[in-house]
Order: sequence, then C-alpha cells, then structure tokens
Amino acid sequence: MSMQMSDSDGAVKVAEWQHTYYSSDSGIQSGATTVREEDETESSKKFPTENTTDLDGQYSLTRAQRVRAAMFPETLVEGESTLPTQADPDQQTNVQRLAEPSQLLKTAIVHLINYQDDAELATRAVPELTKLLADEDQVVVNKAALIVNQLTRKEASRRVLMQSPQMVAAVVRALQAGDLETSRCAASVLHSLSHQREGLLAIFKSGGIPALVRMLSSPMESVLFYSITTLHNLLLHQEGAKMAVRLADGLQRMVPLLKKTNPKFLAITTDCLQLLSYGNQESKLIILANGGPESLVFIMRNYNYEKLLWTTSRVLKVLSVCPSNKPAIVDAGGMQALGQHLTGSSQRLVQNCLWTLRNLSDAATKQVSRRNLYCVHLDAAYPPYGYPDLPMDGLPLDPEIHEQFMPEMTFDPRQVYPEPL
Repeated sequence: MSMQMSDSDGAVKVAEWQHTYYSSDSGIQSGATTVREEDETESSKKFPTENTTDLDGQYSLTRAQRVRAAMFPETLVEGESTLPTQADPDQQTNVQRLAEPSQLLKTAIVHLINYQDDAELATRAVPELTKLLADEDQVVVNKAALIVNQLTRKEASRRVLMQSPQMVAAVVRALQAGDLETSRCAASVLHSLSHQREGLLAIFKSGGIPALVRMLSSPMESVLFYSITTLHNLLLHQEGAKMAVRLADGLQRMVPLLKKTNPKFLAITTDCLQLLSYGNQESKLIILANGGPESLVFIMRNYNYEKLLWTTSRVLKVLSVCPSNKPAIVDAGGMQALGQHLTGSSQRLVQNCLWTLRNLSDAATKQVSRRNLYCVHLDAAYPPYGYPDLPMDGLPLDPEIHEQFMPEMTFDPRQVYPEPL
C-alpha cells in the first residue's frame, strides 16, 4: 500500500515540475533553446520590434519627394521633410548626385525659354520703337530710348537690335538729339552693341563714329565714358575705324580729355591715342599741337595706377620716335618722369620706359647731362649685385643716335656694382 502511494506522489510531483518549467516545450523534441523570463525581457527591451511593412511604405512615399527636392526644391511645402537615406555621410546617394546636374539642366531650359521670349518680344517691338525714336517730340524720343536701353540688357533682344540697321541708325540720331538723358540712353545702347562684332559693324555702317566723337565734348560723365569706351572697341576690332576717327577729328577731342582725373577713363583714352598715333605721323603732330606730351608726362609723374602708366608709356614710346615730339617730351620733364618708374615691379612698364628713354636720349643732350642719362639706363639694366659676365649695356644702341655718347662709355659696369663677397 505504501509503495502505491509513493508512486502516485512521485507522478504528481513530476507533473507539477513539467507544468512549471516546461509547460510548452522542453526543447528535446524541437531543439529550441531554453530562455529564462528575465532574459526575454531584456532582449525585447534591447531590440524592439517594428512594423517593417510600414517603414518600407514610408520610404516608398518619400522617394518621389526626394527626387522632387533634388530637381525642384522650390515646390516643397515649408516645413516638409523627407526621411534620410544616406547611410555614410561621406558618400552621396544617387539622388544627391543627381541634384546638381538636374539643376543645371533646369536652368538651361529656363534660359532657353526666356531667350526665345526675349527675342520674340524684341522682334515685335523694333519697328515701333524705330518710329518713336524718329518722333519730333523729345519726350517720346526719350521714353523710346529708355526702352531700347532696357532691351539691350538681354542678349537675345540685343542681337535682334543689332540686326536692324534702321534701329541702329535711329539710336545714332537720338544720340545727337540734344537732350542729355536721351544722349545717355543712346550712348549706353551703342556701348552694349559694341561688345559684339556684328554690333560694331552696325555702328560703323550707320555713321556712329562721327556722332560718338562729338559726344566726347558732352558735359555728362556717363556719356563721355560710354562714348570713349565704344570708340575704343571700334578702334580695336573694327576695320576702317581708325581712319574714320581721324577724319572726324577724334584726336582733337581726345587729347583734352587727358585733363580728367579718373584713372580708368584715362587708361582707355591713352590707349585710343596709342592706337591712332602708331604708324601715323600726322596723328603724332596733332597730339603735339594739342599739348599731348605735357599731359602724358603729367600722368606719368602723378598717378600710380599700373594700367594707366603702361598705356601712357606706350603713347610716349610711339611719340618718342617723332623728331617734333622728342623735344616737347624732354622739355616737359619726360626723362625724369620715365626714370622714376624704372625700379617698379611691372616689367612691361619698365620695358616701355627704357625704350622711350633710349629714343629720347639724342634729344636730351641739352637738357640732361650725358652721365646722368646713362646712369638711369644702368640702374635699370643691372641688378644690385655684380656678376663677372655682365654685358656692357642692357639695350642695343643705335650708333647714329648714341655715337656722341660712346666715348664716355669707357667704364666697366662691374666697377659700379662690384662682385659680392
């Protein structure tokens, strides 16, 4: 009896033990790992489960938004954001790599559309504006010139204007209308057209050069600037412009402009003088008759704008081969003015000054001592430290000009600049 009771008690204890620890699966049949309750809790806290289906849906919805943000950022609603997809901050995603070229493509398309619109607008407006520029009422002419000036700000409409000879001729007439504001707008139009060869040819054929030369006497500074700049572009790039400027008395109008004080304006003016006088003796004499050498030497003495000094030295170099201009340059103090730039950092300026001094040296015998003249040459030609193979002169000398100085050139430059220790 006692044996049966002990067996029943053992069966009850086994059943209780199974129910407590292995109620579902002991792991013997399925091979599952036994997990304690506290471990399962920590695992669920460390790795929370999410609904991956909803996350994929979010990324699918924002894919179009990310592409739109890359190509059309202006269409995004304020405060709208997209889910980040960049895993590595140092490596761009495909959409990010697409953003810059797509923006460039969009900008190019917009420019093409605007270009076509500007061209069509100008094409329709040119005939009517041409009539208005020829109107007898100066108020109407002024308003028309203002509109044409605004049209030249766009490349497409500017090309349409320069392709109309009637329009360019009307602008040239408006330039000489007498009203300063109208002249300013017309001069601005011609200045804008002069940046293309087609526009230069249109100005040249329409008789724009004589009108621009007359505007060099305008009291308005902006008209002066537009006129001299347009003439400069014509002299540089338009065949026949130099002769046209000379025939229109352009030199007589340009030389007095050397009294202005704007360095950039003076640089353009002096470059125009160099273009007109190079290889033309008559132009050199006209510059001399209008007091050009004195004004040029004054610029060399009193300005430090390198481009202005360079363009001025180019004019002096051209004038220094003219027998009539040589004494005028020397009398104005040209030797000293040129000599003060021989130690500067601009090589092109130093070279022009040296060549001009060489050309003037025969005319300077009465005004400057011969030894001082050649000291200027030597100071510029030789470095402050001597070398055993120094040449006897920095520039080739013309015997016909310099033979009277040759006997005095008996010393060795190496004695002036001894060899360094």
